[in-house]
Amino acid sequence: MTDAAAASTAGRLLQIARARQAVMEEGRVATDVLVPGWYDGAWIQRSWRRCLEAGQRPERPVAFDVVPEQRMRRVREANRQLVEAARPVLEQLSRAIASTRYFAILTNNEGVVVDAHGPIDAQDRRAALITRVGVDLSERSVGTTAIGAALAELHPVWLHRGEHFFHDTGCYSCAGAPLFGPDGRCVGMLDLTGIDAAERPELKHLVAQSARSIENALALGRPHRLVLRLNWPGRMLGDEGDGLVCLDADGWVAATNSAAREMVATLAQAQAQPVHCSELFAQPWEPLFDLAHGSDHGPVELPLWSGLRLLAVAQAAGSARASRLPLRDVEIALIRKAVDDARGNVMEAARALGISRATVYRKLAQKK
Repeated sequence: MTDAAAASTAGRLLQIARARQAVMEEGRVATDVLVPGWYDGAWIQRSWRRCLEAGQRPERPVAFDVVPEQRMRRVREANRQLVEAARPVLEQLSRAIASTRYFAILTNNEGVVVDAHGPIDAQDRRAALITRVGVDLSERSVGTTAIGAALAELHPVWLHRGEHFFHDTGCYSCAGAPLFGPDGRCVGMLDLTGIDAAERPELKHLVAQSARSIENALALGRPHRLVLRLNWPGRMLGDEGDGLVCLDADGWVAATNSAAREMVATLAQAQAQPVHCSELFAQPWEPLFDLAHGSDHGPVELPLWSGLRLLAVAQAAGSARASRLPLRDVEIALIRKAVDDARGNVMEAARALGISRATVYRKLAQKK
């Protein structure tokens, strides 16, 4: 580590210590002590205060209790689909973080561990304790962690060393992201934890992307007949960032992912009530099923009742295309549509897509 990096690390830990003193010992707010760079600390402060109000104290030993066996059986059964959907993602994560001394933990929506994966040092008691299936890592049990914070705040977080509430958990650094099921309810969270490891705030981005992949797998795992992949005009369809709307044979919404709920307000507003496709798109819904079986699988524009428009590709359930689009074909279809919309003006089409004119020509030539 260079002298500059060491100084930066020491300064960061000093900032955390000052914030802890302000909140936990002096009853002040962290910003009162003018901690530069502690820009994302409001949620940490809320968590610390909840812990203090619950009678917890930072110096108290943490037991890392495992839930009773009877409850554990219920947890296992209730989260079987979550574990199955997450397993391929956890395996990919293990490769991404193999050299960082971080590992992955999956919990249910109460913070109980249901799976763990990655380079876990079984000889390190601090790692073994928190990766046991059934251990309760909720905020009420182990104080402020990425697990409890992600479940309370419902957005991705990064937490380093002393930002944890208890002294016993000050050795950990972790990133966490909540997981939302096909109906929009929080079903758990994904955590990346390191022990006495270098600070890696970029892991917040990785854990958020990985959580999105798990959510997509959960949505596609629901019984359905048609998948609509959605994105905004000008964006490329065919990756984990697509909105997913799964429909049954009668056009009722069977499952969605977070991206779709962010794009279509009606989906975000209706967690408990069934939603029909006709409530989403300002056009007849039956032709969407025809699109999935037609010869042209390129994207089409779908008007929303709000007046906005989305690009969509329809995929029949069970087809190889339903899990991932052939990105090359989708790119070419989007480029061809942009050129058509520009009445053959390649420069205008390239400008609309945010790519070069040479890229337009090269992509179109690939289809020939």
